[in-house]
Amino acid sequence: QVQLGQSGGGSVQAGGSLRLSCAASGDTYRMGWFRQAPGKEREGVAGIYTRAGDTKYADSVKGRFTISQDNAKNTMYLQMNSLKPEDTAMYYCAATDRYGGSWSNSKNYNYWGQGTQVTVSS
Repeated sequence: QVQLGQSGGGSVQAGGSLRLSCAASGDTYRMGWFRQAPGKEREGVAGIYTRAGDTKYADSVKGRFTISQDNAKNTMYLQMNSLKPEDTAMYYCAATDRYGGSWSNSKNYNYWGQGTQVTVSS
């Protein structure tokens, strides 16, 4: 059983930056960030394969968001720059200790953080 603790988020004006953190209590195969806006489905934002360090991004955030990890702290980060109003959503970190599956499919993760709100005003 892996527990995830999220921190970060908040409100910022368009063009600003925020950083999210997610601390895991155990080993994982892959971790990711998802977001869900009101009335929309949860979507994958970025993923990282924790042992290899490979990273994946949704097209909508490429070049603006950076996912990273600190292995010593078992913590994953999402640095969000050049934020846009359409980035407004509840952001969730996720993790799995199971191999396989697409990084962007929420069904492929079995541990979830509590969520944190990100609001970007124009």
